[in-house]
Amino acid sequence: MANGSRLAAWEFFGTELKRRREEAGFTQVELGARVFVSGGYIGQFEQAIRKPQLDVARRIDELLQTGGFFERTWRKLIDDKRYADYFAEVVELERTATKIAEFAPTLVPGLLQTAAYTRTVMVAGNPFVTDEYVEEKVAARRERARILDDATRPVYWSILHEHVLKIPVGGAAEMAEQLDHIAGLMRQRKVLVQVLPYSVGAYPLMGRMVQLMEFEDAPPTAYTEAVYSGNLLDDPALVKRVQEAYDLLRAAALSPEASLALIESAAEDHRRCASTT
Repeated sequence: MANGSRLAAWEFFGTELKRRREEAGFTQVELGARVFVSGGYIGQFEQAIRKPQLDVARRIDELLQTGGFFERTWRKLIDDKRYADYFAEVVELERTATKIAEFAPTLVPGLLQTAAYTRTVMVAGNPFVTDEYVEEKVAARRERARILDDATRPVYWSILHEHVLKIPVGGAAEMAEQLDHIAGLMRQRKVLVQVLPYSVGAYPLMGRMVQLMEFEDAPPTAYTEAVYSGNLLDDPALVKRVQEAYDLLRAAALSPEASLALIESAAEDHRRCASTT
């Protein structure tokens, strides 16, 4: 579905929500209280500024007795088989974010990955799938990364643990290419990347992947991921706690300049290793 038609569909979702809410005699505040979100959120859903989470759509259906209309519509609009069910909504949010901040303790974030890096990660986790499946996933990830090339691209900030630089995903040559790619984006000032060095020892959010997103006309969100599952947080108190932990990571990480030097040095190490094998 093209972005324009998708937006129109979400606007229809919002229009229907407003119509059915008013028919049921609820204000935005009253409906929000009954489905456990704020009245302001309901207003943002109705204006297609923000998309509800699935459990909210279900609660709206139950309260307004719509026979599952909002859940079915949500699934149709969010459903993208190229992404895991728990991640499809995150991809939608990335497209409208004004700022994205990530912490990666073990793996290069998807928005920074080269095709070769993505391909290796996909095959490692799915050794019996077809080449067509792998290439579809690679293409989807490359499509996500295009937001960093847009004129209206979000501010993108990533903190990588030094561990990420050392693992030769795909082999030494491929890893050198991956780190060169990150360094290139940094030198083009499309992204800001910091490295959290081994010397820091213990750190906030230890071992946990985190993505924070901010928006023009909607509250921020935080996304965390576990094994074949993800958790999209929009409760203001929880998001604030994650933001505070991320600020501590920033303070512990190397400066952008020192981080770039370390990334380029790690790329050279991998290149030397590749030349001797």
